[in-house]
Amino acid sequence: MPDWTADRSLPPLADASRTALRGLIPQTVPQGTALFHPGEAAMGFVVVLSGRIEVFLTGPTGRDILLYAVEPGQSCVQSTLSLLGSEDYSGEAITRTECRLVLIPREMFLRLMDGDAAFRAFVFRAFAARMQSMMHLLERVAFTRVEARLAQCLLERADAGRVEATHAELAVMIGSAREVISRRLDALARRGLVRLERGAVLLCDETTLRSLAESDAAM
Repeated sequence: MPDWTADRSLPPLADASRTALRGLIPQTVPQGTALFHPGEAAMGFVVVLSGRIEVFLTGPTGRDILLYAVEPGQSCVQSTLSLLGSEDYSGEAITRTECRLVLIPREMFLRLMDGDAAFRAFVFRAFAARMQSMMHLLERVAFTRVEARLAQCLLERADAGRVEATHAELAVMIGSAREVISRRLDALARRGLVRLERGAVLLCDETTLRSLAESDAAM
């Protein structure tokens, strides 16, 4: 079996740490699997070797917002807070794609944090990057118009000019309501910027969409 600890997304670890981690077997998790729910305690630290995990927060009204995604080399801030601060999860994690990952048990994670400076630096560096991205999310939700956030989301998610997502999924991605997104998409379609299909959005004028996405940045 290949040595997963040699993955390029991981830091150069101490020999003792690498030996201990080699005993953990990577798991393949299907798309759409819930990895944790609000109110649960973290069982360990997840290392993503391939794929994408998305972490959502659900408000009192039932509306969801996508907090962040975890890909190889990145960390889940909710798991780190739970492991280091004994805080239960407040969000929910779902595998966006099939994922290959390793779960480092809590006890081993804490030993590595105490005894391996490279592992500790890896965790805190990823944690800092994640907190910075969440600050950007807060800034966008608080100060950027829905149209600009939607245009940016469409551009980032497009594959060959096509975004495979429902209106409800787009609403979650940018922290809005499905009804609001439906109205904004209809308006963009009337302007000829997009074309709407069932479960998908086709980008017809990426130049104008990019200008719309950047409009608030200039304000």
